[in-house]
Amino acid sequence: MNTICINKKTITPSKIVCVGRNYYAHISELNNEIPDQMVLFSKPNSAISHELNSYHQEPIHYEGELAFVFENGRFLAVGFGFDLTKRELQSQLKKKSLPWERAKSFDGSAVFSMFMPIEDISPSLSFTLSINGVVAQQGNLELMIHSPEKILKEIQSFMHLEDGDIVMTGTPKGVGILEPGDMYQVLIKNDQEILLEQQWAAR
Repeated sequence: MNTICINKKTITPSKIVCVGRNYYAHISELNNEIPDQMVLFSKPNSAISHELNSYHQEPIHYEGELAFVFENGRFLAVGFGFDLTKRELQSQLKKKSLPWERAKSFDGSAVFSMFMPIEDISPSLSFTLSINGVVAQQGNLELMIHSPEKILKEIQSFMHLEDGDIVMTGTPKGVGILEPGDMYQVLIKNDQEILLEQQWAAR
């Protein structure tokens, strides 16, 4: 089973629950329709990886997101996650009104930073993803269609979350193709306090 870290504590999530289309600008970016209800899908534990691989049967697209670890009925920690996507395959599946799992839930499709404990989720919680020093994505709670609290309530209305499960809250505009050799750096802030800085080299 694959693991994540909260500070230096190792956690084994049973699953990852992801929110799709949670930023208006990203919906427009991909020419999607604004959904009538929250779009949710899941990834298995086998999707978790510590390597940012740029190819898996086709070129891979990155989607950067704020991610939360669930424990004891609430979100205990925050981090950053890459929701890696086979965009070409996803487009084909969408045209046929088929599920996205083959394009979203393959092994290695979820890469996470370290997670940091968080007591209060501030409306100013935000992340910035830079590629080779150039800002590519910026997301924060104020831009989200659905807040973390609303997301958690919706998930729990039909699904049980185990302690250690991860919830990914959707990506803002700026998604793109992973390029091998590029450096990806994330910065997470809460009330202007830097919670996390981490970087990856795409392979």
